[in-house]
Amino acid sequence: MFKPYALFIGLRYAGSKRRSQLVSFISLVSMVGMAVGVALLILVLSVMNGFDREMRTRILGLVPQINVIAYGDTNNAEQDWQHIRKTLLYHPEVKAIAPFAQLNAMLLKGTKVEGALIYGIDPQQEKNVSIITDYVKAEALASLESDSRQILLGAALASRLGVAIDGVVNMMVPQENTSGAISPRFIQLTIADIFDTGTELDQSVALIAIETALSLMPPEQRRQGMRITVKDTFQAPRVAWELEQNIPYGYIARDWTRSHGNLYSAIQLSKQLVGLMLLTIIAVAAFNIVSALVMVVTDKRGDIAILRTAGASPAGIMAIFMVQGTVIALIGTAAGTALGVALSLTITDIVALLEQLFQIQFLNSDVYPIDYLPSDLRWHDVLIIGGTACVISVLATIYPAWRASRVLPAEALRHQ
Repeated sequence: MFKPYALFIGLRYAGSKRRSQLVSFISLVSMVGMAVGVALLILVLSVMNGFDREMRTRILGLVPQINVIAYGDTNNAEQDWQHIRKTLLYHPEVKAIAPFAQLNAMLLKGTKVEGALIYGIDPQQEKNVSIITDYVKAEALASLESDSRQILLGAALASRLGVAIDGVVNMMVPQENTSGAISPRFIQLTIADIFDTGTELDQSVALIAIETALSLMPPEQRRQGMRITVKDTFQAPRVAWELEQNIPYGYIARDWTRSHGNLYSAIQLSKQLVGLMLLTIIAVAAFNIVSALVMVVTDKRGDIAILRTAGASPAGIMAIFMVQGTVIALIGTAAGTALGVALSLTITDIVALLEQLFQIQFLNSDVYPIDYLPSDLRWHDVLIIGGTACVISVLATIYPAWRASRVLPAEALRHQ
């Protein structure tokens, strides 16, 4: 059974200053190592959770979760889409549907030329399936419906072209004629607004009225479709397959995993690998606790012998040193948890401040999916990390505590 004196003496040993400098140093290193490991693990998992959240709420809120696309001649598209829309809405997982058209084009401003992915949208219905209204003015979005010569540009794309709101940009759409030759078609557009989502979409996406997009493509080359939002984003592959079984031949359903699935998988894999690597830091700190306790046992052999002769049992001796090691681990874990939580809550602002002070950008949407460092602190992660660190540390105290319980009083006192 656990004896009260084991807790009392274990706490005294943990706070005692009467020990060698080497033992004190190793104990401090163990404590600091545990704190750093826990703090880094909480911080990194919060950042990875932040990327995961931004992927789900921002990027997947702007790109279609499911596309139903028609290829080829769509002269009777209006009648077809009305019929298909009713069929799609019967599915219980479908929340909203909006039409769109997609084409690749070149945007030109003076001598600057940039490739762009152009989406033709219906402004009224787009509000139901996209969060674009969070980034553009309502009147600018509505202008796509009233004026077919308006365009909305991503911030990075507009920056590379050197254009601003109310500026003019030329759009060139390549078309293939009956002889196989390319005959580009040009149209001049006014920039109604510039959206800055902070994601990779700002690099290449532009929005125009769906009627304008369809008019720029020959009927046989049109890529018209319907954008579908579902109740559960991660059920989109299953829902897309089920929808495809109920739509006519010539129409296909594609979900977001076809375009952004690799990115999401990479985020999840990185989260697991980084978590595993940082967990080794905690394991190393636990090994340092073993080293510190082994040296403490060697240093306290005389005390152990006196306690044994006074009636302390081997289990009581073992409990004393387990208490000491656990106190070191708990202090390190508590300090690391507090530091990790504080950093997780402020890391976005800290990185933004550093970027402003040093005029550098750590993340660029040319390379990364977003251009800022997100953080999403999840308390169940904090509890799991703290609990795991404590369990590993307690297990680490068993061996040196067992060695202490095996010290023979007569042999220890002979060398005093």
